[in-house]
Amino acid sequence: MTNDLIEKFIATAKRKDKEVNIHFKTRQAITGVFIHTDDYNEMKGKNFWRIVPTSRLDQWKSTKDMSLCRLFNGAEFTRLSDD
Repeated sequence: MTNDLIEKFIATAKRKDKEVNIHFKTRQAITGVFIHTDDYNEMKGKNFWRIVPTSRLDQWKSTKDMSLCRLFNGAEFTRLSDD
């Protein structure tokens, strides 16, 4: 997917800081939250996205520890969904 399509999907108010399903070309889908960090615009321009998986979300909310998120290449995404 392109960075414009991903940005359009996650930029809506109902999806801000909400869990979404991320489907990939070569791996299993994950559920997580796209996070906005200091380098968000730079990474978005390169089509890289920081995502906190659902399994680590509670810990992320309390600590904001960057080691809990993973960096994904948006070109590997095939689909984003709410359910």
